Parts: sequence; C-alpha cells; structure tokens
Amino acid sequence: MKVLLLLSVFYLYVNSLPVNDNEFTGKKWVVLAAGSKGWENYRHQSDIYHAYQIMHANGIPDENIIVFHYDDIANNQHNKYPGKVINWPKGPDVYHDVPKDYTGKEVTPENFLKVLAGDKELENAGKKVLKSGPDDHVFVFFDDHDLVCFPETYLYASNLTQTLKDMHKNNKYSKLVFYIEACESGSMFYKHLPTDINIYATTASLPDEGSWDMYPDTFLGTSLADLYSERWMEFSEQHDLRTATLQEQFDYTMKMTNMSHCQQYGDLSIAKLPVADFLGYKQTTAPVVYERDVPFESTDNRDSELV
Repeated sequence: MKVLLLLSVFYLYVNSLPVNDNEFTGKKWVVLAAGSKGWENYRHQSDIYHAYQIMHANGIPDENIIVFHYDDIANNQHNKYPGKVINWPKGPDVYHDVPKDYTGKEVTPENFLKVLAGDKELENAGKKVLKSGPDDHVFVFFDDHDLVCFPETYLYASNLTQTLKDMHKNNKYSKLVFYIEACESGSMFYKHLPTDINIYATTASLPDEGSWDMYPDTFLGTSLADLYSERWMEFSEQHDLRTATLQEQFDYTMKMTNMSHCQQYGDLSIAKLPVADFLGYKQTTAPVVYERDVPFESTDNRDSELV
C-alpha cells in the first residue's frame, strides 16, 4: 500500500512539471572572457570565474567551455587569500578548477574573435575554439570596463558584428546569447547587431553610460563583483532554469541593477526561451542558492580604480 502511495505521489509530481514541447536537444557551448588585468580590476575575472562555476555545475562539460582570463589575481601579491578568488563578501572560492584556455598575453581581441569563428589555425595549434554547429546554442559573456577593452587594446563593434554575421552565415549556431558587462557596453550592439541572425544580447548599460561595480572590499582593497553580472548570476542560482526564461532573468537583472540602464538587442524572441537552453541546469529538485545576505555599495566602473 505504501509503495502504491509513493508511486502515485511520484506520478503526480512528474506530471505537474512544466512541459517544453520544443525542448532543446543540441549541444551547449560557452565562451567566457575577462578583458582586463591587474588587482584593481579583480571583479572582472572573479565574475568570469563565478560564471564558469555556474555553467560547470549546470552540466556543461569543460570541453564546451572556453575561458579567457589574464590569471593574475588568484596568486597576486595583494591577495590575502592566496590561490583563491571570491565574488562576494565571505563567499566561496570561485577560482578552483577554472580552465586556463587563454591566459596572459593570449587574452586579445584577435584570439577572442578567432575562437568565436572556430579558427582552424588556433585549433591546429592545440587551442580550444568553438566547434558548434547549426543545431547548437552558444552563450558568450564578456566582462571588462570602458567600452570593450582587452589588456592591451580594444575590441571594436564593427569587427565583432562582422564575426557574428560570419558565424550565422557559416551555421555556427542555432541561437546565440551574448552578455556584456562594461561601461558604454550598449555601444557594441546599438545600431550594429542585426535582428535577423538569431542572436539575443543584453548589456549592463546604455551606449553612453557607465556600468557599476559592487562589494568594495577594504580588506582586499578592490571591488569583488560587478552589479549587472552579479544580478544575472544571482537569478540563475535562485531559480529553476528549466522554466525561468531569459526575459525573466533580464527583468530581474534590470530591476536589481539600479545604477545603470540594462539593455536588450537583437532577436528579442529568443528571450522567451528557458535559461537552461543556454546555461544548462542542475539535476536536482531545487536550485542551489548561494546566500548573499550582505549590504553592498556600488561605484561607477570608470571611477573604481582601487588599489
């Protein structure tokens, strides 16, 4: 009798779960890039490390995740937690197990665009590149300040747009989602990104507006995170990504990023899809929530050169 009761409860639970008639069955690919270096820019790499931990925990294999980071933070002379990086006060180490696909002077706009394009020369040299196809989803997250910088030079909107157009032409994805955390980040897509190449993008700010950091840490002498980045990742850890949509994630991020105006660009119909179609999801009955019950301050990224 108890067995029948348990089976009945399980049946009701399973049948109460939302059904996605168009469930995504392709592969998920991720490119994560921190475009800065230096202790004062700690937050950019810590954001990227945090994003990696989310994707990895959500079941996306490392072979499908490509990470750009200068890798000068964890073992920096200023780090009072040697070998560790945190993304919020008293938070867990987010540096552990992060792939070192492109580090140091390999972190360049040229390599970034080549990775997106699936450059054969890089691949033949033993470097990871996107090997996605027409049935796959691609998620790209870039984190930096002052437009879209890399340690030594800029990534220009015209070059990025052309690469994205070429990816679409060459069937490198079914749908692509692109998030940018940077001051004036909207300028990378405003009047640049077409609406008919199956790409949906969000940015931390308007084309002429700064983005903001958060959690300035007096003990470490630097800020731990960026506001927009922290908010979309916070949402991703607190919701069932199989049912939560990209639009719901953006609405939360926009509401909680109260110091700048988050923007959406490209094919906005993609925002109706579940977040899990791009970020994966945990094979558990409830999402794991990292508590951040701490007060925070925000600073314009253009003014947050803390040492």
